[in-house]
This record gives sequence, C-alpha cells and structure tokens, in this order.
Amino acid sequence: MEGAAEFARCVSALRPWLGTLVFAGGWAHRLHREHGLAQPPEYQPIRTLDADVAFSPDEPLLGSLETALSAAGFEEKLFGEQSPPVTKYTLDEEYGGFYVEFLVPLHGSGKKRSGEPDDTLSMAGITAQKLRYLDVLLLDPWTATIPAEPGHLADPAEIRVPNAVSFIVQKLLIHPYRDPRKRAQDILYVHDTLELFGPSLADLHLLWSEKIAPAMGPKTVRKTLARGHELFADVTDAIREAARIPQDRKLTPEDIRAACAQGLQAILDVPEE
Repeated sequence: MEGAAEFARCVSALRPWLGTLVFAGGWAHRLHREHGLAQPPEYQPIRTLDADVAFSPDEPLLGSLETALSAAGFEEKLFGEQSPPVTKYTLDEEYGGFYVEFLVPLHGSGKKRSGEPDDTLSMAGITAQKLRYLDVLLLDPWTATIPAEPGHLADPAEIRVPNAVSFIVQKLLIHPYRDPRKRAQDILYVHDTLELFGPSLADLHLLWSEKIAPAMGPKTVRKTLARGHELFADVTDAIREAARIPQDRKLTPEDIRAACAQGLQAILDVPEE
C-alpha cells in the first residue's frame, strides 16, 4: 500500500502513546478495509499524504511526542499566525511529502477570553489543531494491526482508528466548516465507506443506536440527521466534483447521491423524502 513505510515509521515513533491516540483521516479509511465487517472493493482507497492523529486533552500524554518524532526523522514545520501556530511534522521530500498532524476537539465559541481564535493546543511537546466535532471520532474506536515494516516498524503494532459510523458522522457534521476543495473529497469518503460496509449496514446501525448516538447528545444527533438529509437530497456541485475524483472507476453524481442517501437511511435513520 502506498505510503505504508512512512505510516509505519510514524506508528513506530508514537508506539508509547498508541493506547491514547486515534489515527483518523485517510489512514483510518484505508485501515477500515481490514475490519471484519468490511467487504473491500477492487478499486484503490483515496490517496493520502498525511496521518491525522487525534486525542482527547483530558487524557494524559506523558513524555514528548515531538522528541520521539524528531528521533524518527520528522521535522517540525509551523504554519499560520495562531499562538501557538499550526504545526505539521514532516519527512524529507524523498518520502513523498508524508507528514503528521495532531488534532484535538474544539469546544465552546472557538475564541479565547482575549477575543483571539482558540485554534491550537500545546501538549506533550507537540502542537495540536482544535477542530469542532472531533470528539465524535474518539467514541468507541476500533483497533487495527499494522504489520512490521523492515527498517521502519520492528514489530506489529495495534493502533486505534475511528469506527466507520463515527467516521461518517464526523464528515457530515464538519461539512459546512470545510474548505470547498475538501467537501467533495469528504463526500467521496462517505460514499466509499458506505460501500465498503454495504453488507453490514445493520451492524453499523446497532453501533449508531446503541453507542454513538447516545454519547453525542440529542442536539448533535438531530444536526447529524438533518445534515445527512440536506447533503444528499439532490445532486450538488460538491457531489459532481466528488464523482470526478476517482481515476480507477466510473461514478456518476446520481450514483453517489443515491448510494449515500440509502446508506445513511439504513445506518442513521436519516429521513427520506
């Protein structure tokens, strides 16, 4: 799998904290293919250059993650004018531009008492970006095994990834806050996850109704259902753009809209027209 060596190197560096961290984003989607409920398709997963690593600031992270990443060859790079600035931990260009970002949930108004944006958090030697609804990804995570990778990961490692329902729900909730260029990719992630677990939608419905929805609270559940209905009630420009992303298969905008509407109705009981 493309990027496997770089990802294994990241996992190796972060091994002491694997019981606290949750690997989200595109790598979670890739690793969902290894889950027992999944039925992997023939096409390749969406390509990703980064590892999004989420955690709760309420859980202790002892030691320095930055020191561990630095020892593994990752370089700290700062972006933006936030205090502390948004930080990415990157490998040399010879590794294809692979980088690691840390993420924590954003609660409240998103503003500090001074009125400045409350966008980042420094903890355990690293800077994490605060994102709204990230806490959904931390609910009832699944585990995935990363095989040993010569020169990068000495022994297999068990990591935590968001479960498929949390992965989909968070994509729905963050849609209005996303850069327009990311919205189409998120829609494709939702479509591909629903297709990946197509034979097991009843199992995902139980996960939603018994564990995820009760932990989210009624207001956020209502927002999730409304968002799922709004996004896939009609073909939109974002759905059209999502259909143009894959290079190894043909999708029409209506294929994506219909599959997502049906899949979300099966898992979340999203209202139908």
